[in-house]
Amino acid sequence: MEIRTLLTPLIRWWWLILASTLVAILSSFIATLRQPPVYESQTTLIIGRAINDPNPSTGEFFLAEQLAATYADIANREPIRSAAMQALGLDSLPPYTARALPETQVIQIQVTDVIPERAQAVANELARQLIAQSPTSANPEDEERQRFINDQLNRLQAQINSTQDEIERLQELMGDLTSAREIQDTQSQITSLQTALTELQSNYNGLLSNTGQGAVNTLTVIEPANLPRQPIGPNKPLTILLAGGIGFVLAAAAAFMIEFLDDTVKTTQEITAIFDVPILGRIGEIPEGQKNFRYVSEEPRSPVADEFRTLRTNIDFMNAANPHKIILVTSSNLGEGKSTIASNLAAIFAQADRRVLLMDCDLRRPSLHSWLEKSNPKGLTDIFRDRVTLAEAITPSAEKNISLITSGPLPPNPTELLASRRMEEILENVREMADIVIIDGPPFIVPDASVLADKVDGIVLVIKPRQSRRGMLKAMHEQLQRVNCDVLGVVINGISRGIGEFDTYYPGYYPNYRSPEKDQVPPNGLERSLTQRLFSNFVKKPTSGDKDIS
Repeated sequence: MEIRTLLTPLIRWWWLILASTLVAILSSFIATLRQPPVYESQTTLIIGRAINDPNPSTGEFFLAEQLAATYADIANREPIRSAAMQALGLDSLPPYTARALPETQVIQIQVTDVIPERAQAVANELARQLIAQSPTSANPEDEERQRFINDQLNRLQAQINSTQDEIERLQELMGDLTSAREIQDTQSQITSLQTALTELQSNYNGLLSNTGQGAVNTLTVIEPANLPRQPIGPNKPLTILLAGGIGFVLAAAAAFMIEFLDDTVKTTQEITAIFDVPILGRIGEIPEGQKNFRYVSEEPRSPVADEFRTLRTNIDFMNAANPHKIILVTSSNLGEGKSTIASNLAAIFAQADRRVLLMDCDLRRPSLHSWLEKSNPKGLTDIFRDRVTLAEAITPSAEKNISLITSGPLPPNPTELLASRRMEEILENVREMADIVIIDGPPFIVPDASVLADKVDGIVLVIKPRQSRRGMLKAMHEQLQRVNCDVLGVVINGISRGIGEFDTYYPGYYPNYRSPEKDQVPPNGLERSLTQRLFSNFVKKPTSGDKDIS
């Protein structure tokens, strides 16, 4: 599958994608204008005194990490929140997070708020309330005990210093002693003093663990909350960009979904997968404001006229030794342009100096009388009723080499008339009256097309991309196989310029051609205004002069 085929939904629904993207961008822009700037303030705390200890143990670090996670969880709970709100006189706190940094004893409290001063105050107050919940916080009832412990620590520290000084003095004295007895006595004194020093140090450490100076379960602020100067959000350009991207993706997905749910054929591969017949021609859209049935006659140098010439050539080459004289032009449903193809094909054969007889055998919704620009005159049904002869039913046209047999008054039994022996006789007679007979037949949604298909030399199927439905085309194909008729090929009609694979226009190859609406084409090459193109995606506006409803 070609990349262009994959991109066809995006190209065809460009207006939907563009509109959705612009709406998303505009909406996000308006929304971000109303969003105030957001500031962030942060307080950092640490657990224990291990960071200040020159010889900390692994156990102290592990315990401090566990305590950090516990305190971070406590900081996020209601007691801390309520205490902070009460202390600050607030009804609610701005959003904040308290978390322990992985594998550390550090806790971070981050507060975001639209007011930077409030963010700073809340961050500091949360840290204070968390410290107040720790065992080492200064409670009034424990102050007397702490003073006693501090006095004992001071006394023990003095004894430790005195003992250490005495041990050093005795060790220096031993160097001057010569008597063995004196040396032994001095050594005994040193040993006794060292034992006492060890006991004093043990008592000192025990008392010190009950104070904040040596406790592991203690909280300390190492970085108070700062007053933020620059906002951290919202990131308005990024928000607008993301909104536009989301709008684009959603619209693109909608375009692909619409294409997926669309039951109409869109590519040549889909058509050839249903019909094992050649593509005889690709006919572009006839410009608006033109007479569809007479376009080739009035614009013989247009690209569309050349496409009909290609169709004429391909039909001639289908069986050059035994040319098809009676050709039925039909389609699967209404609105696929079979009457337009039939009338312009007749005109292009007439331009090749062929005698052409154009017959309207659609006895339910005839339209070729529009060629004559008058009401439906005498025609085929009058021949069945013996009101006129075949020669009298033929109406000459203003175009050279073209004659017409219109449908005549609508009969109550069109299928029976077309299936009758009299219809076969009429076709045998017109075979001798012209070089080629082109029949504008009924579509295959009615049985008239099936009975008529068995009486002609060849059939040309008209398919319109994005209008002809797969189910109806398959039903037509099955019916054609039952009739066992000669299908010459398919004509793809109404190809839009520059969309999808059906882009057969080459403006540079027609430098001298100017269509009647060229003067209205803007310099950028767009043939319709944006409003018209948007509207045409919802409503198919019939072209002027096109009365082909079959």
